[in-house]
Amino acid sequence: MSPQREVIAGDGVAWLRGATLGREASIVTSLPDSSEVPGMGFDGWRRWFVETSALICSRLHDDGVAVFYQTDVKLHGTWVDKGFLVSWGAEQAGSACLWHKVTCRAPAGTVTFGRPAYAHLLCFSRKLRLEKAQSFADVLPRLGEMTWARAMGLEACEAIARFLVKHTPTKRVIDPFCGVGTMLAVANENGFDALGVELSAKRAEKARTLELKPRVRS
Repeated sequence: MSPQREVIAGDGVAWLRGATLGREASIVTSLPDSSEVPGMGFDGWRRWFVETSALICSRLHDDGVAVFYQTDVKLHGTWVDKGFLVSWGAEQAGSACLWHKVTCRAPAGTVTFGRPAYAHLLCFSRKLRLEKAQSFADVLPRLGEMTWARAMGLEACEAIARFLVKHTPTKRVIDPFCGVGTMLAVANENGFDALGVELSAKRAEKARTLELKPRVRS
């Protein structure tokens, strides 16, 4: 059978709290930053971000993995380090970091404003562990094409999917903040069933039918 895709229009946090996830499920997502949820205020968003990171990790089976793609932002002249916030939440859930990669959003040496030229890719699990021989590059030189302004780049998604295929029992990829479904589409390309949750009904509809352009894949 072809890989399946389901997209639910709704609140990803509420869905996570009520979901039962088996051993073959892993979560790959990107949590929204404070500008996307202005009603919380910065301090409220920061607490929500850490709590939601912990919730994601806690809902998985011990052998499951949670992978986060996050881009830092500058606020009042200082950096908000989302990699730190995700790690803080994961630690509260008893999960350990399997790897932390840097993904280049712009060529090295490029000056950027507001957001850095890199993004974080972080992977956590409670029980799964990797041997040294299972390591792969710590710096991904290209983010890849983006299907919308806040998307995970395709090359980053493909690197995640290759890891899931080679090193985890994953058969279903879940993105509780799926946007227009980039990771879901890449998961399907790699043989995984995919489930997404998206608060915007318009984006959820796009995520149900997103098809990726043919491209050269490494």
